[in-house]
Amino acid sequence: MTVHFIGAGPGAPDLITVRGRRHIRRAPVVLYAGSLVPKELVAEARPDARVIDTAPMTLDAIIAEMKKAHAKGHDVARVHSGDPSLYGAIAEQMRRLDALGIPYDVTPGVPAFAAAAAALGRELTLPEISQTVILTRTAVRASSMPKGEELAALGRSGSTLAIHLSINNLARVVRDLVPLYGADCPVAIAHRVTWPDQAIVQGTLADIRAKAKAAGFTRTALILVGRVLGDAAFVDSRLYAPDHSHVLREATPGAGGSRKPRATPDSPRRSGSATRSKRRTAKPARG
Repeated sequence: MTVHFIGAGPGAPDLITVRGRRHIRRAPVVLYAGSLVPKELVAEARPDARVIDTAPMTLDAIIAEMKKAHAKGHDVARVHSGDPSLYGAIAEQMRRLDALGIPYDVTPGVPAFAAAAAALGRELTLPEISQTVILTRTAVRASSMPKGEELAALGRSGSTLAIHLSINNLARVVRDLVPLYGADCPVAIAHRVTWPDQAIVQGTLADIRAKAKAAGFTRTALILVGRVLGDAAFVDSRLYAPDHSHVLREATPGAGGSRKPRATPDSPRRSGSATRSKRRTAKPARG
């Protein structure tokens, strides 16, 4: 018997992993997170499965269902939205299961920030613009933020921000970030991304509050902030440059790049000598 924690993905039922769908189809007990999990996925449970919406339940009640299943030798498909490692509240469940000696595993899911980037047709890490994505949230009644993790602190990096569970704190988000990113910094809010009623609003820190209010967003929305969302000019990455070599490809002889190569931890500094460069480059894999 195993409790399978499953990430159902952001909303579209076909974005769940093959493994996650298989666990749902086979498990005698399916516990799912209410309106955040597509009904199409829950409907794939076997006809005789015990299917329970855990939205109105306490942690104790959820664990009690897992204990009953364990006593009967029945697997449990515990279905969460997005990826369960992000704001999934699975750690407290796993802690209880450890104490009870009940085995479990975790099947990852497509996180909302990745689905939002896909819907926008954007890459969240652009060369010389931003190479860091910070996944965070703001303090709410149910959960405070640890010291040092306030937006005003995180925003000093200038990184791309994926701000979860904070649409009702949008005024605070704007207030904290304008001094750091500038009022003209691009912002996108993805509401129920990949669901049939998906809606996306784009703007800047200067006007995003008015646009979000007009759209009626009050929950189930992700806020993305950063220059990668705008039209900032960026250079091509070195990965596919003809004059760049790595373990699977040698540089094209005589090829010129759009900029001078830079030394990186996994790319030795070049001296300009083709002979010396080749000695330092691993031969390409065959096959």
